[in-house]
Amino acid sequence: MTKRDYYEILGVSRTATEDEIKKSYRKLAFQYHPDRNPNNPEAEEKFKEASEAYEVLHDAEKRGLYDRYGHDGLQSAGFKGFSGFEDVFSSFGGIFEELFGFSGGRRGGRTTARAGADLRYDVQLTFEEAVFGTEKVLEFEKLETCIHCLGKRTAPGKRPVSCNTCSGLGQVERRQGFFTLRTTCPTCRGEGVRITDPCPECRGVGVVQLPKKLSVKIPAGVDDGARLRLTGEGEEGSNSGPAGDLYVIIHVASHEFFERRGTEIHCQIPIPFPQAALGADIEIPSLHGPQTLTIPRGTQTGDRLTLRGCGVPELRGEGRGPQIVHIVVKTPTHLTERQEELLREFATLDGEHTKSKKRWPWSKGN
Repeated sequence: MTKRDYYEILGVSRTATEDEIKKSYRKLAFQYHPDRNPNNPEAEEKFKEASEAYEVLHDAEKRGLYDRYGHDGLQSAGFKGFSGFEDVFSSFGGIFEELFGFSGGRRGGRTTARAGADLRYDVQLTFEEAVFGTEKVLEFEKLETCIHCLGKRTAPGKRPVSCNTCSGLGQVERRQGFFTLRTTCPTCRGEGVRITDPCPECRGVGVVQLPKKLSVKIPAGVDDGARLRLTGEGEEGSNSGPAGDLYVIIHVASHEFFERRGTEIHCQIPIPFPQAALGADIEIPSLHGPQTLTIPRGTQTGDRLTLRGCGVPELRGEGRGPQIVHIVVKTPTHLTERQEELLREFATLDGEHTKSKKRWPWSKGN
């Protein structure tokens, strides 16, 4: 389904200030908040949609990326949006408190499972590697579950204790008019528990930064700017949430002789005048080794000849594209006396006199 424009969702112009964006979102969030619209899927969807738009437009970096490249640019950078309103609450609680003075979470809501962050890795390929495919070893660092505490964050043999402030609910309530406002517990920060004996290895975080090596097969036929998604190879999730994804961005170097256009390989081949006039079989380079190319009699500069199956493999199919050869007929610049004599004789036989003025059909005075 095509996503709506974020500016349209919030009802602001593309030049809107941060205050205008915040004011519009605050109004929509109050209007469609699930607690004010119980059992209303349409309101929940609008609440999620507005929250996603605000998440992008109030962040200068995300907004700049969206303005330049739209939704595809955000997705390439690893921004997935929100899968549901509970995802909004778990990811967005701080902003609710900033805008309204209360948390967006529901009654009794502890910190929910949260997916890990996506990662990006840029890979440089040669022209030939992109055409034929290759295998690359990626080396990077990522957050992984602490093997010392297995992600539990406590020292071996210890357990978290229930938070006394919120009685393990993760939120505290207060009345404001006819609203019951729930604020993230300041003691446990919404988790419902406190770590009194943190793991010494990860310092109570549950994850540690570790070096990672990953072998990735690059399929034949990838092009510059292509993106490979490796599911689950991003950062570890929290509270049993799924790991993020790793996006491998392909950058292909140019070639000194060949040019790629989709699945076609293009090149320029210069040939001497006699071969162009008389025709010939010549050997030319290709990415698949030397190939024999038949030059027809009377070939002109700019003519295109085709070598079938010498191009780029179809990425999602069978077969290869062609190699397109652009012919350039060379005019000799240094002639021997004999060569010049023969060319003059040829011109005479052809009815062309090198020193005469030829009248063209459209010339005046005919």
